[in-house]
Amino acid sequence: MTKLKIKIATVALSLAIMGTGCSKFLDVNENPNKPTTADVKLLLPSAAASTSHVLSNQFGINSGLWAQYWTQSPFSSQYKTNDRYLNPGTSSDRPWLIIWRNALQNYEGVIKNYGQFSQHGAIAYLLKAYTFQMATDAWGNIPLKEALKGGDSLSVGYDTQEAVYDSIFSWISKGQALIDPANQLKPGAEDLFFSGDMDQWRRFANTLKLRAYLRIVKAAPAKAEAGIRALQTANATFLEKDAKIIYSSSGGNENPMFAEILGLGRTQNLVASSTAIDAMTANKDPRLKVLYTTVTNEYNGVEVDTIVGIAQGSYGTIPGFAVSFPSAATGGLGDDNNSALAPVIFISATESYFLQAEAAVRGWLAGTPATLFHSGITASFTANGITAAAPAYIAAAPDAQWPASNANDAQIKAIITQKYYAMNGKQTFEAWTEWRRTGFPSFFVVSKVGALGAGKFPLRLPYPNTELTTNAKFPGAEKLDVPVWWDK
Repeated sequence: MTKLKIKIATVALSLAIMGTGCSKFLDVNENPNKPTTADVKLLLPSAAASTSHVLSNQFGINSGLWAQYWTQSPFSSQYKTNDRYLNPGTSSDRPWLIIWRNALQNYEGVIKNYGQFSQHGAIAYLLKAYTFQMATDAWGNIPLKEALKGGDSLSVGYDTQEAVYDSIFSWISKGQALIDPANQLKPGAEDLFFSGDMDQWRRFANTLKLRAYLRIVKAAPAKAEAGIRALQTANATFLEKDAKIIYSSSGGNENPMFAEILGLGRTQNLVASSTAIDAMTANKDPRLKVLYTTVTNEYNGVEVDTIVGIAQGSYGTIPGFAVSFPSAATGGLGDDNNSALAPVIFISATESYFLQAEAAVRGWLAGTPATLFHSGITASFTANGITAAAPAYIAAAPDAQWPASNANDAQIKAIITQKYYAMNGKQTFEAWTEWRRTGFPSFFVVSKVGALGAGKFPLRLPYPNTELTTNAKFPGAEKLDVPVWWDK
């Protein structure tokens, strides 16, 4: 068996376990705090695939709607509650269980049992930090001190998001301390991201830490500044390639978003939102043709190939024209093989450059902000296979022009807006999260069927219903328009 086949088989095993056909494994009556034991070489890829599944499927699809890349199709009904901002607690049951039982418990299993395989332990610490950040950014306060301890108790206390972030920084540092590129026992195919290249994991750690410090920049500015300045002092290097899991077209190995579409009988529930389409069209953005399907519509008696969306939440009206939908490049319903092969990106090179650009604007990290900004744009074009089109876009697109100063957060706005375009269909959860943190891009519109009230957007996911029904220490539900701790 080749290295690639070993990798795909490992992902297939994990995703098959999580599939809809194995409901017993996802029985919500199972204790998510009771660990399983296995060899660390099996636990690590299984945990990573579990994180990837939630990031791309449940979080990815919902965030794609709330980041207004997509909206519910007028010809189907699967995500109407999402577009209405009425997600029930039951919608969080499955991702919560996958995160806690399948991902975090298995990372913890690696950490406790890595022994001589310390590089596996390093990766587990980093991905544990990544997954905890996903969870707390989605729900706010979550179990921490009483979590992942094993035993049969379903009563687990919650900790503040600030405490969770402190632990995230600690876990990243612990992972960094274990990284040793010279270690001969480094992972191979079980490392689904870098196949044991520990220098890339060092870069991943620095980039994740940079992301986390910028996330708390309004809630804990002194801590954010000190943390980023420490990265500068340490001459930290950052990702210049994507940290991603690559899938295959064979059964059980597909991109999780595409697998969800298959599970829904190949019904295309997602169509292009005019929010993203109109903004990118105004910039004559060639990435649109990669990220969405091209449709043919008649204009003034002439048939024209175009990319077109509908207003967010306007699924109640059947449009009189063809509408684009997410392309194969994002895991949307396109060519079967290409859709299944779409990678799940944890941190992209594009994001890495934009994070550095923001830190440099704030004066906490070395580098020329404008150069890093342009590098982020170019990396996005490269990721979409159109590198040659980047210079013309940078020269002419209104939103690609670098502001002369950061007055009124102009430079921060430029960075986050370009980050939004770059994350279209690829890092939707991060795009929605960054919008919550910064308020950029500034062109979001409330869904036409939004039920939170005038001018209100969803700012968190609902806590799972299983926490309400099984966890005696559950602190209580929060309304979706209540911001999380770092959202100031």
